[in-house]
Amino acid sequence: MSSGQAAGRGGDPERVRIRVEGIVQGVGFRPYVHALARRLALSGWVGNDGRGVFIEAEGAAEDVARFQRELPGQAPPLAVIDRISVTAIPVLGERCARGFGIVPSRDGGRRTLVSPDVATCADCLAELFDPSCRRYRHPFVNCTNCGPRYTIVRDVPYDRAATTMASFPMCRACAAEYGDPGDRRFHAQPVCCPRCGPVLRLLDGRGGEVAGDPVAGAVAVLRSGGVVAVKGLGGYHLAVDATDAVAVAALRSRKRREDKPFAVVVADVAAARRLCVVGGQAERLLVSPARPIVVLPRHADAAAGRPAVAEGVAEGVAPGEGRLGVMLPYTPVHHLLAAELARPYVLTSGNVSDEPIVHRDGEAVERLGAMVEAFLVHDREIHARAEDSVVVVAGGREIPVRRSRGYAPLPVRLARPARRAVLACGAELKSTFCLVRGERAFLSPHVGDLESYETLRSFVEGIAHFRRLFGVDPRVVAHDPHPEYLSSKYALDLEGVDLVAVQHHHAHIASCLAEAGEVGPVIGVAFDGTGFGVDGTLWGGEVLVADLEGFTRVAHLGAVPMPGGAAAVRQPWRMAAAYLDAAFAGAPPEGLAVRERNAGLWDRVVAVARSGVGSPLTSSAGRLFDAVAAIVGVRDGVTFEGQAAAGLERWADPAEEGAYAARVEVGRALVIRGDDLVRAVVADVLDGVDGAVVSARFHNGLAAVAVAVCALVREGAGPGGAGSGLGTVALSGGVFQNGLLLSRVVGGLEERGFRVLTHRRVPPNDGGISLGQAAVAAARDAAGPP
Repeated sequence: MSSGQAAGRGGDPERVRIRVEGIVQGVGFRPYVHALARRLALSGWVGNDGRGVFIEAEGAAEDVARFQRELPGQAPPLAVIDRISVTAIPVLGERCARGFGIVPSRDGGRRTLVSPDVATCADCLAELFDPSCRRYRHPFVNCTNCGPRYTIVRDVPYDRAATTMASFPMCRACAAEYGDPGDRRFHAQPVCCPRCGPVLRLLDGRGGEVAGDPVAGAVAVLRSGGVVAVKGLGGYHLAVDATDAVAVAALRSRKRREDKPFAVVVADVAAARRLCVVGGQAERLLVSPARPIVVLPRHADAAAGRPAVAEGVAEGVAPGEGRLGVMLPYTPVHHLLAAELARPYVLTSGNVSDEPIVHRDGEAVERLGAMVEAFLVHDREIHARAEDSVVVVAGGREIPVRRSRGYAPLPVRLARPARRAVLACGAELKSTFCLVRGERAFLSPHVGDLESYETLRSFVEGIAHFRRLFGVDPRVVAHDPHPEYLSSKYALDLEGVDLVAVQHHHAHIASCLAEAGEVGPVIGVAFDGTGFGVDGTLWGGEVLVADLEGFTRVAHLGAVPMPGGAAAVRQPWRMAAAYLDAAFAGAPPEGLAVRERNAGLWDRVVAVARSGVGSPLTSSAGRLFDAVAAIVGVRDGVTFEGQAAAGLERWADPAEEGAYAARVEVGRALVIRGDDLVRAVVADVLDGVDGAVVSARFHNGLAAVAVAVCALVREGAGPGGAGSGLGTVALSGGVFQNGLLLSRVVGGLEERGFRVLTHRRVPPNDGGISLGQAAVAAARDAAGPP
């Protein structure tokens, strides 16, 4: 229909140029626009470029107006529209090609957004298990509503030629679907079938081909107690039968992962309910397109350490834990394994502990070959690593622990846009980086702990990929002031950039502000393990008055020595020794089991703490948790970060309402007497009070004093009256992964009339530090001279 014909049914013809920005590539947006325009009898076109989607539409004025109204409201489920701009342009009339088409992509700069990887949708899953469908048991079935995205993208615009699917030419049948506006695979870039797509294969541990059906072969290995390396979306995973205690133990030994829990894949929500308590919020997360690992409370009998049963899991999957990390299959391969194995299976990162997940095929055989009996692989390249995301559901709250596959690289919109491009290099543990262009902060997937060459290489490669993908050439680089962090050393080695050092706990609070789209000022409570303080001590129990540009330290936990430095992190009993020495003026009471268990080194460690040699002072809330965990008897040593504190939380009786008291002293800053809490813990332990009650009273006491300090700061009790009148509190830092503490603090603050900001999209732990650094650097740069 020409514009002249259109004028008769809706007034004079109009033509508009529309720009749509956001997650609008790889999510079926062009086919949606095409169908909407055709329904309204419009002429014109739609296409992709480096900024997003461009549209020109011409027709009757009424129809063009309706097109603009309906465009955002009817968008595909995976689309995220950030901005729509409309410009009226001259009508082409008869010069306009009849109908509405999809035109080739253009190079229009790199301002488009890239979708995260998306779990297999219900339609594709139905095809996967339908014997009459040509994609029956096809391990790579996908459509515009699901499948790989970020991990296969090499460049933008998001077209097949710019992905790792470029080497798989479509067969005639797939090409017909791809070109049919009425098909759900219309312009689905990873579309394929058994005739033209990637091929799944089973290899032995040395990389040799194994004949037969690859899935059936992999399941046979799992059933026999073997370990299988499975190539997923963002890297290789190691899988074992979760009900086989011997196989789980073998995996722990080979992976050198002594205690840290493994995640378990179950076929569906019903299977998850057989293992754990699954509430409505948890169910929504489990079945969401992101498909994260969801940490859930186990049923009482499952957590009691009883032998595994057919629908249970071996105790070694999550030793001593009352919770289990559960996820549903998110690729066709995982669905096929779950269906054929018909029992839960462990799926953990394909790496040796503390190294990044392996994602290249050659490296997989080299680095994982000695750990597995078989490889389940395919020939579609993984271009970008992405670990599984982890979310804790506790106290009715969703607490992100690791933000990666399914969420990254969705941007966070900053309330203070960057004047110049920013790179933020993050911290040392749970490393991420962040690039900022304008108002968009692109937070990377989880990288890992920057303590090895392999992880540092992954970090550097990831930055290079993000820079290319989003067209960001950073002129401002933010980093942690800790001189020994590899991320800081990387930043300091860069040339031709302006460096911005952002104090660790300021970055935590700024991360919470950035996620909420706010600038402050707020009262910020930053409780974590350790971070480099501006006074040269190790902070971690901080109350700040902060905005995006700066902060004032208004309160903190009283500092105690960390005897042996890093050794005190690995051996919480050392923190117990330091706290007991401080709390009882060098003469703690007799009869404490923690002292008896470590009698051989106790006096020496106390002497080291008193000397100050190799014993930096710390105000860390995490180290206070460690001390109490050792005193109560949770554990004296840990094999992974936060293990003792998590155990203390797990012990706590949530019904206990008692709380230990802690004084707040007024000085240059308000000082929270953590030693008061320790003395109260010791008194109850020696009186034989149940450990669950002691743990709960400690949690309640720490929460109560944190709330009280915020109220004092609001009343002007902080140094110089900083914080006077402020009514918003931001909570951040890894200690706030503790659901019990978080709920107690939030509840107490809200009772006092505070508005409370917590993390919902970005981890409160160091995985969110880079976002905070980026927000601070952007705000300072915007406020500086032009």
